Amino acid sequence: MLNYVTDCFSKEPRLSDELAQIVAEYGGEKGALIPILQKVQERYGYLSEEAVSRIAKLCRMSQSEVFGVASFYAQFYFTRRGRHSIKVCLGTACHVRGGERILDEVKRELGVESGGTTDDNRFSLERVACFGSCALAPVVVIDKDVYGRMTVSRAKEILAQYE
Repeated sequence: MLNYVTDCFSKEPRLSDELAQIVAEYGGEKGALIPILQKVQERYGYLSEEAVSRIAKLCRMSQSEVFGVASFYAQFYFTRRGRHSIKVCLGTACHVRGGERILDEVKRELGVESGGTTDDNRFSLERVACFGSCALAPVVVIDKDVYGRMTVSRAKEILAQYE
């Protein structure tokens, strides 16, 4: 199903116990899969193949059911994410005001494509359809910091602050 080079759950047995505790918090509640996936991802940063497999067993579901739910939502990641999340808006207002040029510059600066993570795991880069901040277009969000009226040169300066 999924193939991962790194599996955060096989490194220490106690991680498996922590996963079981997260699932146990919901005591078999119907509809608890999404909150379980959210907590696991919050704790480990992504959903590894092993996590999906163990969640399925603990919830008495098939792996494909758990993976199907997780893959339906854009909030879930199946690869390790960078310490900093960079999201570049390419909605209509941001696109018209140079969002694509900003994304291209960030990709060049980081050496990573949209949807990827830098080799040193410092940054993950995503293109976003819209943040709903059109008055600030173009918009870049790094972690929880919103940067409006972005320019290519300003994007380079801001990236340097996170390195």
